[in-house]
This record gives sequence, C-alpha cells and structure tokens, in this order.
Amino acid sequence: MADDATSRTPGVFELPKVDNATDTRDLLAHAAKDANALKDHFVVDVDAHLSEFAFWSEIVDRIDNDVYRQMAQSFRNRAGSPPGLMNATPGMLYQDMFGRIPHQQRLAEKTGGETHAMVTLVQRAMDSMGIDYMVVLPTPMLVLGMHPQAEIEAALGGAFNKWMVEDMLPQEKRMKNFIYLPFNDPPAALREVEKYAHHPGVVGFMVTSTRYKPVHHDDYMKLYAAIEASGKPITFHSGFHWGDESMKQCNRFLSMHAISFVYYNIIHMTNWVINGIPERFPKLKSIWIESGLAWVPFIMQRLDSEYMMRTSEAPLLKRKPSEYIREMYFTTQPMERENLKLLEATFEAINAESQLLYASDWPHWDFDLPNSITQLPFINEQQKRNILGLNAAKLLNLEVPAHKLGVPRPGPAAMAAQGLAPAAE
Repeated sequence: MADDATSRTPGVFELPKVDNATDTRDLLAHAAKDANALKDHFVVDVDAHLSEFAFWSEIVDRIDNDVYRQMAQSFRNRAGSPPGLMNATPGMLYQDMFGRIPHQQRLAEKTGGETHAMVTLVQRAMDSMGIDYMVVLPTPMLVLGMHPQAEIEAALGGAFNKWMVEDMLPQEKRMKNFIYLPFNDPPAALREVEKYAHHPGVVGFMVTSTRYKPVHHDDYMKLYAAIEASGKPITFHSGFHWGDESMKQCNRFLSMHAISFVYYNIIHMTNWVINGIPERFPKLKSIWIESGLAWVPFIMQRLDSEYMMRTSEAPLLKRKPSEYIREMYFTTQPMERENLKLLEATFEAINAESQLLYASDWPHWDFDLPNSITQLPFINEQQKRNILGLNAAKLLNLEVPAHKLGVPRPGPAAMAAQGLAPAAE
C-alpha cells in the first residue's frame, strides 16, 4: 500500500493511497505461507463474497422481465447514480474504516486473461489461502430483503443467480454457490429452487436474514419441502441494517455491527425452532452464517428455559429447543476469540466437531484465515480437519482427495460410514 509520509500536510489526516499494483495475492502474502501447511488438509470456505456492483451491468442484463431490465439499465446513463434498482446505502458503508482497511473494490485490481475478472479474484484468494472449494456469495445484495418492492428483489435475485450459474461457475469448478432466494416473494423463491436444485455448482439455497418476514409462515412450506427434496441445505446469511428502528439507537458502527448481525438470526432461529420446522422437515439441514458463535449458547439456554415453562405453546416439539439447535450447522466467521474458555464451551455446546464449518468471509474487513482454526489449542487434529472442510464435504456432497481425509486414513467402509466420497488422487 502506498504511503508517502513526506507529502502529508501537518495536522491533516489523509486516507491511505491504494496502489493499483496491489492485488489479492499481495494482501494474502502471509496467508500463502500458512497455506503450505494445509497441503494435506481439505479446506472448504463456506462463506466468501464478491463485490457484485463492479459487475452490475452484466447482472442486470440477465433480468428476465423486459421492463425491470430496461429500468435497471437506464441507471447507466446517470452520473454518480447507485446501481440500478438496488436499495443499498453506500454513504454508510463504514467497514473499510474510512479507507484505512481496503476492500477489493478499492484496489482497482488488474486481472486480464480469458477468465472473467471475478473468477480470477476468487482463484487468487483460494490459491493464496490453501482452499479447495469456495462458496461465493453477493455483498450489497445481503440487504436486498429490505427492498420495499418484493418483485424487484425477485428480479434482481433471479438475474444474479443466472449470472452466477450460467456465466461464472462454469469457469471454475472449485467455486460453488448458495442460490439467492427472493424470500419476500415465496412463489419466486420456489421457482429458483426448482430451477437450480440439481445443478452441480449449486450446493444450497440462501435466505438473507436481514428482513422482516416470519420464516414459519405457511407461505414457505412448499419452499422448504422443495429444498428438503433437493438434499441440499437452506442457509440463513445474516447482515446488518442500521435503518432498523432498534439499531438506530446505536450511535457507533461498532455497536450496530456487533448486535445487528446476531439480531436477525436470533429471531429467525427462534421462529424456526419453536414453530417446529425441524419436526415438519426432518431431513432439511440448515446453516446459520456470519453471526459468529457467541449467541448460540445464549439462545439455546434461553429457549430451553422458556420452553420448559410453556411447552404447550410449542406443541410440535418432541425435544428441547437446544437439541434441535445442536443438529444445525454454523459457520466460524467472525469467531469470538478474546476468551478461549468461553469459546471452548461454545464449541462443546454446539457440537462443533461435526456441526461447525469454516468460513473466511473474504474479502471483508473482518475475514478469518484457516489458521483461525488450526491455531485453536483446545481441539485436536481431527476436529480441526472436520471444521476446516470435512464437515462441509459431508453436508455439501463434495469429493475429498484421499490424502486429505485425515490421519489415520480411513478405509472405504469407514469413509462410507462417515458419508464422505473420496476423489481420485
């Protein structure tokens, strides 16, 4: 990163200058050194991101509806306008600490070659971090669930899915995707599942949690049935929304960010469990993404306590809420590591050995490298391997090279018992 101290005016703060020569491989140079130690580890990044606004023209060109496509395309001729039809608020995106922590979109990173620029960025990140598979998801669209027009969410979500599945995924087999579900329009969400349920690059379906829709509503039952039938998981990817009336009480980004990412998933999980969705769809697996882990023991204890006093209000449940939650899946990032004793207790509470999935959240400001798992002192080598990739391999049906299955290497019968499929060497 360029930093010419001699050019500064005394007493005046200047944003760091970002050198256009700097790219993903430079930012992840230290990670690349660590990646050498992961050569015999199977690593799946269940949550990474792209900055889709850089490719927005390509995406809106894939909108099926002629009127909405022309509306979105018209924004290209408006100087300084936000991406067409989106509801993002770029003036309040504080993650880069006002330029002090650069995101990829600020780097003007050069790619070139025949591969699409977005795919090249993903490849550079995967190679630098020693990742075998990376699930790549949008970023500004994580707040699309707050769009006042459900039909626009459906149009943009469908266009993004088509762009990813038809244009991006074929260029890199290691890149996977959770299909964006336009959840505010249940029939449209169902159509997306039916369209992509059997696509090999699609490993699940994503609900962006930042929205006000009750996940237990009857309108979603056909959707859940279709996802369950696909054998792929439903994921709830949280996010922040400073415009929420509760969040407006926070006067710092830090405060809002700490609470908001947890807030929506707490509500959705509570409704999911108490209304008996796991009993109605016992084969439907769920993943809760980008909320950290500290909130999970809290909601387990809280719901158990309330349930034991008011069991009649949750008639579909046959077990305590915490028992259903222990069977769900969670991603690691952002993992709260300031108190390792509490983190160890959290791992035990959520059955991390089989239910925790590594996620980097790259290229966001608070991303975690694989060493966030390998350096934990309270789990053994096999548990680290499970969390880094073997749990995801089983859940997402990914092939694992035999030399990355762990030590000692299990035989075919043992692998079948674990639900793992070995890949050719």
